[in-house]
Amino acid sequence: MYQIQLWNDLSEKGLSRFTDDYHVHRQVEAPDAFLVRSKDLHGMQFADSLKAVARAGVGVNTIPLDQLANRGIPVFSTPGANANAVKELVIASLFLTARKLIPSILWTNNLRGPDIPERIEANKRQFVGTELLGKRIGIVGLGAIGANLANTLHELGMTVSGYDPHMSIESAWQVSNQIHRVTNLEELLATSDYVTLHLPLVDATHHLLDERLLSKVKQGATLLNFSRGELIDEAALATVLKSGRLANYVTDFPNAFILSLPRVIPFPHIGASTGEAEENCAIMAVDQLKTFLETGNIRHSVNFPSVELPDSGKRRLTIAHQNIPNMVGQIASVLATERINIANMINGSKGPIAYTIIDIDNHLDETISLTQLDAIPGILKTRLL
Repeated sequence: MYQIQLWNDLSEKGLSRFTDDYHVHRQVEAPDAFLVRSKDLHGMQFADSLKAVARAGVGVNTIPLDQLANRGIPVFSTPGANANAVKELVIASLFLTARKLIPSILWTNNLRGPDIPERIEANKRQFVGTELLGKRIGIVGLGAIGANLANTLHELGMTVSGYDPHMSIESAWQVSNQIHRVTNLEELLATSDYVTLHLPLVDATHHLLDERLLSKVKQGATLLNFSRGELIDEAALATVLKSGRLANYVTDFPNAFILSLPRVIPFPHIGASTGEAEENCAIMAVDQLKTFLETGNIRHSVNFPSVELPDSGKRRLTIAHQNIPNMVGQIASVLATERINIANMINGSKGPIAYTIIDIDNHLDETISLTQLDAIPGILKTRLL
């Protein structure tokens, strides 16, 4: 039976997908896998039994990816599961800012007295806004959320530009050919009436929008951030807000400093806070864990390559190892010495980490030892399924 340690509350629709072969509990002595939403795993000691971590969401800055990769432990996320929820909130925010809805609602709610209709007619011009039709929006990051958003905003009549130097083939297929792909971030910032960020927080994107790039933002533009607060240099953001160059900053990640700035529209981190998104994330996370534990196949891992081999009904070896020369050759040599016959094999790599799946012809009742495989320098973790 697989032991799953649950660190946060998750949708029952997701948890119900575990079969009787799984024991899911908050306290597990020797977990096979972690299932998390927001739990910070940094500084934690991981048991040797741990084989995988699944995050019901996209952001993984609370998980020590490199440490786990070097232990042979893939970390899964759920890209696309909350894409529609975030997309809808971004679109709502565009209307909020374009039509000055928040200040108009607050002003109207404070009206008192018998002459309210007359006062509304006399003062409503202060809330004249603009339409989204024909305006240009720049989308930074064309993953599951950015691609979905780009298509919908194009259908709403906006001119859409996208910037993503690391765009995946899967995302490319999802983006309409009417979306203008920009290869220079400065160009996108300088020409867009609205800019919205949809990027993961990694070393390369930390403070991506710094003083130099924020100074290029089009006069009067609105910046929306539903990805991570750390993508933006807050001191530089303060400069462009106080100068009036940036008309509004819409963020799902407020803090004390951000709330002290003018024309900030803050949300309490609710981008993915819909019942549907929470269910989708839980279902996807559980399915990924089950697939990996039962078949060894990897999809949507953030620290391992995507490697999948169709189930042939044969016994299977999975090997996580360093991405260095002659690893596959050494593995094959050891298997030959152990009289283990390879029926099928696939290998993939991602940075310093590689992963190999091998189906073998040996019968189920044959005893197989992985001791010699584990002794190869560079082997991180082996499993016999």
